[in-house]
Amino acid sequence: MTEKIPNNKSTHLHAHRHGDAVHGHYFENRSQKILAWALGLTLSFAGVEVGFGFWSNSLALISDAGHMVTDAAALGLALLAQLIAKRPPTAKNSFGFGRAEALAAFVNGLVMLAVVAWISYEAILRLSHPQAVQGAAVMLVASIGLAINVVVAWVLSHDKESVNTKAALVHVMGDLLGSVAAIISGAVIYFTGWMQVDPILSIFVSLLILKSTFGVLSESYHFLMEGVPHHIDYVKIGDDLEATEGVLSVHDLHIWEMSPGHPALIGHLEIHDLSAWPRIMESVKNMLLDKHNIDHITLQPEVSGMDEFEETAFNN
Repeated sequence: MTEKIPNNKSTHLHAHRHGDAVHGHYFENRSQKILAWALGLTLSFAGVEVGFGFWSNSLALISDAGHMVTDAAALGLALLAQLIAKRPPTAKNSFGFGRAEALAAFVNGLVMLAVVAWISYEAILRLSHPQAVQGAAVMLVASIGLAINVVVAWVLSHDKESVNTKAALVHVMGDLLGSVAAIISGAVIYFTGWMQVDPILSIFVSLLILKSTFGVLSESYHFLMEGVPHHIDYVKIGDDLEATEGVLSVHDLHIWEMSPGHPALIGHLEIHDLSAWPRIMESVKNMLLDKHNIDHITLQPEVSGMDEFEETAFNN
C-alpha cells in the first residue's frame, strides 16, 4: 500500500532546525567496507574448515568450523542491518532504522547460544566415548583458521561504535579461541594420542564464548527495551532538573536511546509562571547538554494548579 504522506512532506517533518538536536537518527558516515571485508575473509575459509573438520573427526575443529559458518551468517546480518540503519526516517518510521543493528545483534547472540549448546552436548558424549582424531590435519587447518580469524578481528576492531559490529566481533573472537583450542587439541593428540583433550578444550572454549555472548545479549536487549543508557544517571538528571531555577518538580521523565549513542529525554516540569518558560527551557537545555550530553529534549511545562486542558507543550 502506497504511503499517503508525500515524500517532500515527510522530509520536511523530519528536518531539524537551528536549536534542535544535531543528530539525524541514523548513521550517515558508517562504512560497510569493514563488515564486507570480514564477511569475504570468513566465507573464503568456512567451507574448507567444515570439510576438514568432519574428515579429521575432530570436535574442536568442527566447533571452530561451526563458528566460522555462524560468523559468516552473523557478519552477513550485521552488514544488512547497517545498510538498513543508514536509511533516513520515513513517514511510517519517524525514528529511522537504527534499531535494526541491535535487533541483528540480539539474533546473533541467540544463534551463538544454540551453537554453544550443540558443542557442549557433543563434547560430553565424546568424553565418555572417545573417537579417533587426525591430529596433524587438525593442527594445519586450525593454524590457517587462526590466521584468518586474527585478520577478521583486526578489521572489525576498527568499528568501535556499532553494537551490531561488537556482536559480530564476539563471534569472531570466539572462533579465534576455537582455532587456538583446535591447534592445542591437534598437537596433544598427535604427540600423545590422548583423545579426551579434544572435547575438554571444546567445553572450555564454549564457556568463554558463553560469557561474551551474554554480554552482547544484555546490551542489545537493554537497547531494544528502551532502557536508560548505561552511561546516564537517571536519578541525577531528575535532581539536576529540579535544581534548575524556576522548576518546582519533575515527573513523567523518560530517557532512552533513539539510536546507539543518541540519547533522548522527555518529561513534565512543574513551574510557577508560564511566562518564565523560555528562560527555564534554555537553562535546562544547556544543563542537559553540558552535564549529560543529551541534546534531543522534549519537555512540557505545567503551571501549578493549571487544568489539564490548559497545558501547552513545548518541544525541542
